[in-house]
Amino acid sequence: MTRQNLVVIGKRTATTTPLVILVFALVACGGAGSSSFSSGGSGGSGNPVGANLTQISSDPFTVGPGQHATEVEPHVLANGTTLVSAFQTGRIAPGGATDIGWATSTDGGNTWTHGFLPGLTTGEGTGPYSAASDPNVAYDAKHNVWMISSLPIGTGAPAVTVSRSLDGGFTWQNPVSVDAAAVNSDKNWLVCDSWATSPYYGNCYAEWDDPSNGDQIWMSTSSDGGVTWGAALPTAGQAQGIGGQPLVQPSGTVVVPIETFGGSSGAISAFSSTNGGAGWTAPVTIANIQYHTDAGGIRSGPLPSAAIDGAGTVWTVWEDCRFRSGCATNDLVYSTSSDGINWGAVTRVPIDDVSGSVDHFIPGIGIDPATSGATAHVALHYYYYSESSCTESTCQLYVGFISSANGGSTWNDPTTLTAAAMQLSWLPNSQNGLMVGDYIATAFTNGVPHGVFAVAQANSGTVYNEAIYTGQGLAVTATGRQRSSAGDKPLHKLSDRIEREAPEKGVIPPAKRSGRSLK
Repeated sequence: MTRQNLVVIGKRTATTTPLVILVFALVACGGAGSSSFSSGGSGGSGNPVGANLTQISSDPFTVGPGQHATEVEPHVLANGTTLVSAFQTGRIAPGGATDIGWATSTDGGNTWTHGFLPGLTTGEGTGPYSAASDPNVAYDAKHNVWMISSLPIGTGAPAVTVSRSLDGGFTWQNPVSVDAAAVNSDKNWLVCDSWATSPYYGNCYAEWDDPSNGDQIWMSTSSDGGVTWGAALPTAGQAQGIGGQPLVQPSGTVVVPIETFGGSSGAISAFSSTNGGAGWTAPVTIANIQYHTDAGGIRSGPLPSAAIDGAGTVWTVWEDCRFRSGCATNDLVYSTSSDGINWGAVTRVPIDDVSGSVDHFIPGIGIDPATSGATAHVALHYYYYSESSCTESTCQLYVGFISSANGGSTWNDPTTLTAAAMQLSWLPNSQNGLMVGDYIATAFTNGVPHGVFAVAQANSGTVYNEAIYTGQGLAVTATGRQRSSAGDKPLHKLSDRIEREAPEKGVIPPAKRSGRSLK
């Protein structure tokens, strides 16, 4: 791995000499480099990075075939005042990344230490796989283990790898394999049961799909802190889907919101287990997907983002056009459930008026675990275009934030977190379009929401400048004017075609859906 000195100047990272304001040297940590970032600085005219953003990592690699310097597709999880994030570093256009990066904060997101997982990729230098993708973070309270789930890409790769940290997210062991005999895999996700009263306290659950078999869904369970994993199990009826995000309720029931296939445009669905992962139900439909294709060739789609409140109510959020005339743009919508079986009506997040032309996509939801029900504190980070009808050269890409202090009854005014628009030409390519990620995330520490998201600045020639950031000074307390979507009704049953997705491992599945239709 290339090692370099890093300087934070107005939260913009640059290679420099040691005669600077603040320098962090990459040092050995768990077989890969680590360094530190803290908040401070401001963005200039046309720069998306303003004083409210803190950079938590950057891409130090130069090895091909990665597109450098790029970081995309972050996830974050909190436990107490500790936040651990994981993301792709050095995106490779056909699939995956040079390595999976991590960033850890123990002071509620004020300062961060970051590095790169060891034993995973050849690009990092100590692993066997040609690339890795789809990182997400889990925490096992019973065994006091942080974990990062990744999708390994290369000859002989297992379905999923799990990297473990026993020191609070600062040193990472070489990864453990989940289903080493898997033929193929995509869109992995990991969660652990950290409810002390649960009969399955300490179980961890890995989910993925097999694109070589129509995206059949698979689950595997660990009960020893992620050291060993049980046999891969399908759902009842061997359902097919992609992008599942398992969550655990206080009872130990595991609920997995997921995009499933069938009909003219597919559905947002959920399946579950009530016996510690010994068996999994067939999915139930939450809602049919109604989707407007986001412009400019950006990689996006109606994959769900899911979170759980302190009493076990599951929220599922996705992008959807049913409240917009002619399916002309996407809102963020959600549905909730207390049991994973019965789901509420699809409800619009009132970021703006339904007559507007803003397009919203790639949501990341978080809920304060100390809150629930009608007083749940809900926060959403998301990307948006200021104008839905745009092209690759004209689309203006921003990061937004909105919150509710009363379980979604009303919402605070939204906030734009980027100081200026990102241009799509600043984004790296992928097999499914220009990329910031298939997902982003939000987590809470001491009642404060923290999002992680990719922000790109202008390229320097052929060198990209895209890194992972978090926003500062965000809150959920109801203040000022409140927004409501209580009177909004779906207008139609239209949906654009959901484009066929090429998996990270390069096996293109059969076409799943037809074009725009009336369902």
